[in-house]
Amino acid sequence: MKKTALFIIFFISLNIYSQTDEVVLKQLYSESLTNGKSYDWLSYLTTQIGGRLSGSYNAEKAVAWAKEELDSLGLDKVWLQPVMVPKWVRGTKEYAFIETTPGKTTSVNICALGGSIATSPAGLKAHVVEIQGFEQLKALGKENIEGKIVFYNRPMQANLLHPFEAYRDGLNLRYQGAVEASKYGAVGVIIRSLSLKLDEFPHTGVMSYEGVPVEKRIPAAAISTKDAELLSTMLKLDKTIHFYFKQSCKQLEDVQSYNVIGEITGSEYPNEYVVVGAHLDSWDLGDGAHDNGAGVVQSMDVLRLFKKIKITPKRTLRIVLFMNKENGLRGALKYAEEVKSKNENHIFALESDTGGFMPRGFSFDSKEADYNLVLSWKPLFKPYLQQYFEQGASDANIGPLKTNSNVLASLRTDSQRYFDYHHASTDTFDAVNKRELELGAATMAALVYLMDNYGLK
Repeated sequence: MKKTALFIIFFISLNIYSQTDEVVLKQLYSESLTNGKSYDWLSYLTTQIGGRLSGSYNAEKAVAWAKEELDSLGLDKVWLQPVMVPKWVRGTKEYAFIETTPGKTTSVNICALGGSIATSPAGLKAHVVEIQGFEQLKALGKENIEGKIVFYNRPMQANLLHPFEAYRDGLNLRYQGAVEASKYGAVGVIIRSLSLKLDEFPHTGVMSYEGVPVEKRIPAAAISTKDAELLSTMLKLDKTIHFYFKQSCKQLEDVQSYNVIGEITGSEYPNEYVVVGAHLDSWDLGDGAHDNGAGVVQSMDVLRLFKKIKITPKRTLRIVLFMNKENGLRGALKYAEEVKSKNENHIFALESDTGGFMPRGFSFDSKEADYNLVLSWKPLFKPYLQQYFEQGASDANIGPLKTNSNVLASLRTDSQRYFDYHHASTDTFDAVNKRELELGAATMAALVYLMDNYGLK
């Protein structure tokens, strides 16, 4: 008899949910797939506003739009949180070519990296040194690099199953490439775009000069993967060829922008906060549809779904649309700073920042006991094919909220095509599948519902 009782207790501990939860999840998915707002919202955000680089007019428009839409949902409170953000402008379209002999050139596709300085008005032309990593800079030495353009040509590792692992492997070249090359007298850097796809579309992204004096900074640009292959092949045939590029980007003074925040007050534990969010800014080359318009509209739809099917949250449910993730993380840091100053208890935060692709599940940054709690909900997601539950790092915007007692989670999508679009002009509304986007919104709403309903141990 005692063994039976212990077995029942053990079984219940493995499955902390009820038939009511199954019904609620079914309602969430049904509502999102039949009457969801995420796709319509994304259409407006991307096609009517467009790319939303921090400090830009489009970012300002996006803030106003997001606040208006959240106001229309009938939330208990919607407000703007001021935050100072950097203002970097790309200027006129970049131009580049490979010169084999004087007057004989082949045009290639490049884009300035975010934060880079401009070339001179006449552009920059020099011989090229092709390398794959920083260790080769040291091996070549100043005598082989001074006065030349360093071409970092390290493809993303196709043998890694998870593209984000391959992406992280190349980040140091993009972020620190100009600083490291300038130590050896390089006059500029060209970096192979961080994409697994071979095409003609360069991918931008943030870089840094890490305190290097302005007069010693060198311009940095990304080259498309297809043109990187071309340049590499031509260098193998003739190392005396020249590379020319011209860009007119500029770093201006910081400007004021805003995080957009809304909430539904909890009915039982109003001082416990459950947060869902994404970053509202994007790069300027495309429309920022996957990165991160998808996460923005999915997060918005979570609160709409709660209102629509009349779920009264026990805890205060808050949405945060962060500004300036792409080139500074100022919005996330500002939000976390105010949370700490107000001593707000954020027990859970969920972010969507892996594109509007088919959702596969979540990663969790948590203690083992809390992870076991959320793991017990995994069977509820099985009918919807959302079965990826793993412990791991959270996304950048909610990272500053981490404490020893809360749980951070990130929506994980099928990311195999994500870097086809990431930070490129191809990141447009037409690249997002409506049904996959809506499934993502429902999946987020389901996890938020469960966390709100059960809380932490």
